[in-house]
Amino acid sequence: MPRIVFVLALFLFSFSTFSQAPLLSDQAEISIITCGPDPNELYSAFGHSAVRVNDPVNSIDYAFNYGVFDFDQPNFYLNFARGRNFYMLAVYKYENFEWAYKRDGRFIHEQVLQLTTSQRDKIYNFLLWNAQPENRTYRYDYYHDNCATRIRDILVEQLGNDLIVDSTFFEATHSFRQKTNEYLDPLPWGDLGIDICLGLPIDRTMRPSEYVFLPDYLESFVDHMQVKSDSGMVALVKEKRIGNTQTVVGWASLIHPWVGFSGLLVLIIVISFFDWRRKKLSRWFDVILFSITGLIGILLFVLWLFTDHHDAARNFNLLWAFPLHFFASLMLFSKHSKNLLSKYFLFCLIFLAFALVFWLALPQELNVYLLPVVVGLAIRCMINWKLLPQIH
Repeated sequence: MPRIVFVLALFLFSFSTFSQAPLLSDQAEISIITCGPDPNELYSAFGHSAVRVNDPVNSIDYAFNYGVFDFDQPNFYLNFARGRNFYMLAVYKYENFEWAYKRDGRFIHEQVLQLTTSQRDKIYNFLLWNAQPENRTYRYDYYHDNCATRIRDILVEQLGNDLIVDSTFFEATHSFRQKTNEYLDPLPWGDLGIDICLGLPIDRTMRPSEYVFLPDYLESFVDHMQVKSDSGMVALVKEKRIGNTQTVVGWASLIHPWVGFSGLLVLIIVISFFDWRRKKLSRWFDVILFSITGLIGILLFVLWLFTDHHDAARNFNLLWAFPLHFFASLMLFSKHSKNLLSKYFLFCLIFLAFALVFWLALPQELNVYLLPVVVGLAIRCMINWKLLPQIH
């Protein structure tokens, strides 16, 4: 987050001088910049993409960065919660952009594009237009409209029929969730949070062009593109430069989800064993367990039906995170609700058993870290179903 604010400050400082930029000289170059991920930070775990315009004759060397947002925009936090995230194109000196990534030890790859003068100027003029205050803001979407997909769209739309996009160099076999999980492997808690909050839409197999939501894949696609030149079709990338070779090493989580949730399961088994022996429920524990689970379910339900987070729709995590758990937890201390609650917990036990049996066959890939949680919930549902009618 601090880096984003820093970038925004640079943008506000430099834009006034950039808005009157001169025409490019014959020595000007346009490059695609790919920056390595930082596996220790969720917001930068996927890497980053930008466009560089470098013209030594006119002392122009700017980074065009589509990955900036403004905390001061109206209703920022409400829009963020509702899935209405507005990002902007920021423009600032490339040396400042490069310094920030070198400081963090992240690699920088530069693909210098082989363009005719008219092709180069068309992209440059579009970037100038897009950077104007009235044009720079866009509706961000983490899979379909981000810093990398924006650059793909610029190449496709501005070069038009002059560009050949080759997607035959790899086979598209992954879903959005599978690639997300791959990049978030060093951040298991972040991976878990995304897996819980996002539903069935991200489990479909991606089309080749959709892989470029990841900067690494944008770089790979650009490497395989061809463009029309005065002498025929040529490779789009004229030269590839490595500005920084460092790679950030990820730190292991102090408490891995497997450890944390396995510990929770052991606690549930111990408490359930003593509850069964003494024929008495640990209501305080069930109130905490089921109220938290119910609140997660309410969050998933709200994300699905009442926000613009379209990838949160049809979420199979609701098989274990029932919104009604929260209200059931409030009724656990009522003597008049024990028969109703007993039937409710039997109903939940059936659903949880279904989820466990068909875990790997469900159309949505549920996170395996959740298995101890689901088993633990099933145990507490069974204990409540059996003991509630016996308690006076």
